[in-house]
Amino acid sequence: LVQPEVSADLEENYREKLRRYWKARSHYSLRLMVRNPRLWRMLTPCDPVITVADDVVFFECFSADQSSYGCLTANREDAFEASDEVQLGTTNVDYSWALYDHFQSLRTYRQTRLRVDPSGFEVATGAAPDYREEKIDLPEGWLRGFMQIQSAMTLPMRRVTLSRDALYSIIAWQKRHKAKKSPRAMRFELVEGKPPAVVLEPWEQRIESRGTLYKGPPGEPIRIWGARRVLALARVLPLVESCEVYLLGTGLPSFWVVKLGEMRLTLGLSGWITNDWSGGSALDLLAPPGETSQTRIDAAAHLMKKGRAARFDHLQAAMVCSPGDTAATLNRLARSGQVIYDLAAGLYRWRQIMPIPIGEAQLGPESLELVTSREIVGQRNVQIESQIEGPDGGTLYTGNAGGKNVELVLDRDGTVRRGQCTCSHHYKSGLRRGPCRHLLALRATALRQTGSQDNSAVAWYNRMKHWTEN
Repeated sequence: LVQPEVSADLEENYREKLRRYWKARSHYSLRLMVRNPRLWRMLTPCDPVITVADDVVFFECFSADQSSYGCLTANREDAFEASDEVQLGTTNVDYSWALYDHFQSLRTYRQTRLRVDPSGFEVATGAAPDYREEKIDLPEGWLRGFMQIQSAMTLPMRRVTLSRDALYSIIAWQKRHKAKKSPRAMRFELVEGKPPAVVLEPWEQRIESRGTLYKGPPGEPIRIWGARRVLALARVLPLVESCEVYLLGTGLPSFWVVKLGEMRLTLGLSGWITNDWSGGSALDLLAPPGETSQTRIDAAAHLMKKGRAARFDHLQAAMVCSPGDTAATLNRLARSGQVIYDLAAGLYRWRQIMPIPIGEAQLGPESLELVTSREIVGQRNVQIESQIEGPDGGTLYTGNAGGKNVELVLDRDGTVRRGQCTCSHHYKSGLRRGPCRHLLALRATALRQTGSQDNSAVAWYNRMKHWTEN
């Protein structure tokens, strides 16, 4: 086949069409919100999933465009009075404008009662009449989004602590300025033992987090896009005690965890606005491959359902298996909507977003890139030409997979860090929508030849433990 030539103005035409699309979409959304609020609410669901656990109550939701994820966690002992009628579980409700207005009346001097049951959610403030929203069905996009969130939270990340004044400066600058040219990114410059710095592009506005030090491996700057979505934290600034940012890498998602006294808010941002959590991400393909048995999955589900929350090492000891098998088992439970990983607390929590495990019918079929990569490996159409060890413990592989020349960098835990391929999938989106079939096939062959799958899972666990304890 002859590779088609790419016109010189392709990038410019693409950006122009993208600008027209988002302008029309925004105009349509605002017009629909004014003229038909009911239909607008149906097309842009923002309905929270509410979970009552032993120690916390947390509310999860996605933004209207599903590019941002939010989780507000409140300590039950500090934020709520004791009750003999508490039952643990998960439900979801229709978050209407009327319920939103009711929440605006919350005050510290006024007693508020929240009632969550399997059929809905009820709020009562002072002498005002009670307001109730009934349980509705979750959109399928949210189910896929929850799976991608869990895949992202268990990947290797760099943790950066920002001071409150640094977070304020970032939000204030974003509010006062709007970029009119590219690149519109937020660049993290991290040097071990020195205050982390955030550079706002295209202005090259440098903001240092004074009073905090970066403790982690050195590396090249990390850039994230869609930085204006951090403005969602503006309303909680008066309550912020500290802020931690978890970075997956350039162009990949980030998590902002702010502590608000007895509460904490986790804001998960996808790689960029048009790459939503539900359909645009394939982060589970970046993680080290791992298999587990149904018997082990059932055993882990029983332990989690009984204990409701547990740390990784405690679960591993109870399951009497290797860290790699434990990680693979918990990943399967998370992807089926039964378990959630609390990033800030370092805990796995039992959270059933549906009464039964989510399957292919709700999430859709397996990724085409992953399925095709297995076919390439099965046909023995993969050759590794070179293998070079990097100074940071990673390995650079070059070779040919499915007729494409590929380059791949794997961490010690088998996670894809960088890659190059000439196929259309990689040309359009790189790793931001997951590795292409050729990179996946090369990784599977490399891990099989080196026999590092077990070691990679162990390293994965050790790194997860390091992030939550340091």
